[in-house]
Amino acid sequence: MIDDPNILVSTSWLNAHLKDPDLRVLDGSWYMATAKRDARAEFEATHIPGARFFDIDDISDLRSELPHTVPPVAKFMSRVRALGTGDGHKIVVYDGAGLFSAARVWWLFRLMGHKNIAVLDGGLPKWQAENLPVTNTPPIIKDRHMTVTRQNHMVRDVTEIARAAKLGDHTIIDARSADRFAGTAPEPRAGLRAGHIPGSRNLPYTQLLNADQTMKDATGIRAAITAAGIDLDKPVITTCGSGITAAILCLALERIGKTDHALYDGSWAEWGIYDDLPLATGAP
Repeated sequence: MIDDPNILVSTSWLNAHLKDPDLRVLDGSWYMATAKRDARAEFEATHIPGARFFDIDDISDLRSELPHTVPPVAKFMSRVRALGTGDGHKIVVYDGAGLFSAARVWWLFRLMGHKNIAVLDGGLPKWQAENLPVTNTPPIIKDRHMTVTRQNHMVRDVTEIARAAKLGDHTIIDARSADRFAGTAPEPRAGLRAGHIPGSRNLPYTQLLNADQTMKDATGIRAAITAAGIDLDKPVITTCGSGITAAILCLALERIGKTDHALYDGSWAEWGIYDDLPLATGAP
């Protein structure tokens, strides 16, 4: 792959820069309950040297009834500072699935105005498969201030999504599996309707990944987008189940130079609750 320090970096790139004084590595692992994996326990047992654990569920707006929504700016600054991560740091985030929840952490930092962040392509599984160093030693952390300038254009709420779906002035892309999008499979969260936002297109995030859980190159990404019948001439809004895998779509769009995109933070965890919001089923 070609390393892009603000999108994706390879395991070889990270290994070469691991001891850089202004590098900060974050473990952004998060899993669905059905995976029966404890992200923090796995981090404490094995992580890339110097890594700090970024808790997606904790660094969120706990006042919201929706899962891991964007935290208030003050909370984000406080939690990130406690991780010893801040201004002047180059951040690389990875996860234990390969390329999954790390994209959400990347997007969240970008939302907060920090552009010097990349996802480790292939994550911890690729790192370990290459016999690169791991440890269970906690890092030594010193506070570091982070300046936050929230980029409001990068996130959308339910009212904005309803408007976009009605007017058709955005391309809405759903990262969930085809059967969940079609409404033929039940949602993993109880109480949600099955189906999708009318007018949205389906591009399961798995179609953007290679067998080793690295991201496809620009040619492969564009081919997947074309096969899904997606129009990139309009601004894009990404969505998924709860705002995690929608960020993988954002990462892929950045990789092909499509920068006018935003993420629907509530995603189907919100849209699927309300009976008064329109719903579609079947193929788009």
